This record gives sequence, C-alpha cells and structure tokens, in this order.
Amino acid sequence: MDFRTRRVLLGTPFVMIYEFFAFKYFFSLFMTMNNLYLIPLIVILEATHIIPTFTERKKSSKIGRYMSTFYGVYEWFLMMLFLYLVIFYGIGAFVVLPKSIYLMALAVIMAIGVYAYIHAHKIIIKEHVLEFDKIDKEYNILHFSDVHFGSVRHKELIKDLSCKIQEVEDKCDLVIISGDLTDGSSVIEEDDMMALKNITIPVIFTSGNHDYYRDIESVHRACQKANIIILENDSYEYEDLNIYGLSYSFGDIPMPTRDELKSAVKEDKLNIINFHIPNGWDEFTNMGFDIQLSGHTHGGQFYPVIPFGKLIYEGHNMGLFKKVINNKNHYLHVTTGVGSMDVPMRWGTDSELVILKLIKTN
Repeated sequence: MDFRTRRVLLGTPFVMIYEFFAFKYFFSLFMTMNNLYLIPLIVILEATHIIPTFTERKKSSKIGRYMSTFYGVYEWFLMMLFLYLVIFYGIGAFVVLPKSIYLMALAVIMAIGVYAYIHAHKIIIKEHVLEFDKIDKEYNILHFSDVHFGSVRHKELIKDLSCKIQEVEDKCDLVIISGDLTDGSSVIEEDDMMALKNITIPVIFTSGNHDYYRDIESVHRACQKANIIILENDSYEYEDLNIYGLSYSFGDIPMPTRDELKSAVKEDKLNIINFHIPNGWDEFTNMGFDIQLSGHTHGGQFYPVIPFGKLIYEGHNMGLFKKVINNKNHYLHVTTGVGSMDVPMRWGTDSELVILKLIKTN
C-alpha cells in the first residue's frame, strides 16, 4: 500500500469525526436538524475521496477524476469552515448575531472559493534577472515545478502547460522542472506527457517526493517518451551551464555523498543544482553551486496556509533570494508551482512559469 493510500485510510476517521461536530454546529446556526441525518451525508462525501483513491491506482477515469476534483474543492471548504466556526463561536460567546451575518460570511467564503478555483487554473508567466561574472552571454531558463499530474489535474493540465511553454520557448534556452511532475494519485501511462514533446528546447526533469508515491519507473517512461531529459543524481551541460539534478527520493534510490556533489561542480561553468525542496541552500553554495532551483512549497498555495509556509521554510517559501559571498552572487529560486496537490485552489499565490534571465554582471 502506497503512502497516499495509507494517508487517506488513516486520516478519514479523524476527518469524519471533525465533519460530524462541525456540521452539527454549523447547521444549528440556521435550523434544527436531526444529527442522524449527518452520518449518511458524511459517508457519501468521504466516499468521493476513498473510491478514487483505489480506482485511480489501476485505471484513471473521468468519473474518478470528477470525484477527486469535487473532494478537493470540498476539502478546501472544510478548512475554511473550521475558521468560520472558530470565529463565530468566539464572537457568539459575547454577542448574539443575526442570521444574516452568518449568511453573509458564508457567501464571502463561497465567492473566495470560486475565485481560488479559477485562479488555480490560470498559468502566469513571470521573469527574474540573475547576474553573474562566469557567463559571457545571456541565458534564459524557464523554471517550474509541482505540476501534480494525477486524478485532480490530468492531461488537460499537461496540454495547457505545453501551450504556455510554446508561447515563450523562442526566447528561452532550457526548461527545468524541479520535481513533482506527477501527483501519485493516479496511474501514469506512457503517453501522459506526450504534449510536452512539442517543446523544441531541452526539457530537464528531476524527481520530487510525489513522483515516487506511485511508481517512479512509470514517471520516467512517460518522460522518456516525451523526450524529457531525466537527471536523477546526474549532470547535464549546456554551453556555460552545468546543471545537476539532485533527487528527492526518501532513499528510494542511492543518493550522492557530499564529496560526490562537490565533484559535480565545474569551476569553469555556472553551476545549477535542481533540488525539489528549498533546503540546503547554504551547504550547496559552499560546495560551489551558483543557483539552486526548487519548488515543493506551493508558496503555501492559499490563505491562511501561506504564513505557515514562511515559518516552515524560514522565509524561503516562494520567490527569488540572493546572497553575495566573496563578491559573487548566489541565488535560490523557489517557484510556487503550476498545479496543486489535492486542493485545486489558489488564493494569494499563482500557478506560474518563471523565466530566469541569467546575464553577465555589468
């Protein structure tokens, strides 16, 4: 049994207990309701999560994907409902509010939900400038991560992604994907990434944790069929650039030692390490890497999670970061990702492709 399936099975009983008491209090704000009616309602709602968890492992289907998407939106609502109930429970301890206030607040949550769903499905292109002494010409790298191809976002996302990349590929040299190309929520077929074969510049991929949840071999087969360059603890050179892909595999494949990583650095080139999580920047810099490309955080994806992401990753949860050591620039870029994990909502972050313009220092 894989990680995601265990997480669903172990977590569902706790979610159902929360749903029962949350719905019980929520409905009491507006009407008198027999609590026994809540049990079949909760069972039906949780079935939309449990059923595709098992069926999508063998064969992805429209019904399974619709159920997964529905539950993803519902999961976001459950989080917002928790805040809603905490706030109004606290206020209700001191004053009696009219029902219209409760309804207005609920309408605001629904409006935010509609915006967050639409916004999550809109890919935005951004640009950053990085300055170096090591290069003699300008390079443009298109960086993204966390596509999370799976039962919530499927082939439509890959097609949209491919079209968006093709809009800017004529001014880019490379595409680098920093992990979680897949979500682990559905089976990966060989043709699932074929839309990315239309991209004419090199596309480089290094795995993230979700790529291992289902079957990393199937992810690699799909990438190979789409002509994507796979870097799993290996290097790829492109003119003045040396790119090293460090896998985030939880030990599923042999990992390089610190000495092996240091030996991968080329003194006469600009060294880039592609590593899924935004950890280890100081150590990688000391090894000789000039740029670290990461993702994983989704930038928190939506409020009120975003501030917690900043705390967990010491402020490095999204964006471009710079430090100067011995008069040399070093950068960490953490992208908020293209797709979404489970919850297809974004509020406060973007689904982004980022062009990193590497230029020679003036």
